Amino acid sequence: MTEKIDMDERAKAMAEEIPGVMQALMGLHSEVVKDGALSAKTKELMMVGIAVAIRCEYCLWKHVPEAVKMGATREEILEAVSTAIMMSGGPGVAYGSVVVLKILDELNV
Repeated sequence: MTEKIDMDERAKAMAEEIPGVMQALMGLHSEVVKDGALSAKTKELMMVGIAVAIRCEYCLWKHVPEAVKMGATREEILEAVSTAIMMSGGPGVAYGSVVVLKILDELNV
């Protein structure tokens, strides 16, 4: 497992280097995560599942805490992980059991 990274801090550093790209990405992010037909919490849970499936540890350090802030429970997060495991197989188990459980334990969720 890689070191814990503050992705908000790293995104700010990247925005100093490529402001136009990062402004466009943050605008897209803001549009995508707002409540719509799906709640923002549901969308964060989807991002957790996708991050497990594509094996993006840094994404998990961003989206698991965001899901918790939006009221997601441990059980809901682990159901998102179970969906990712179904779609990604063994790598999903690895990221779900190592990274997601570590983050949830650190957050005391």
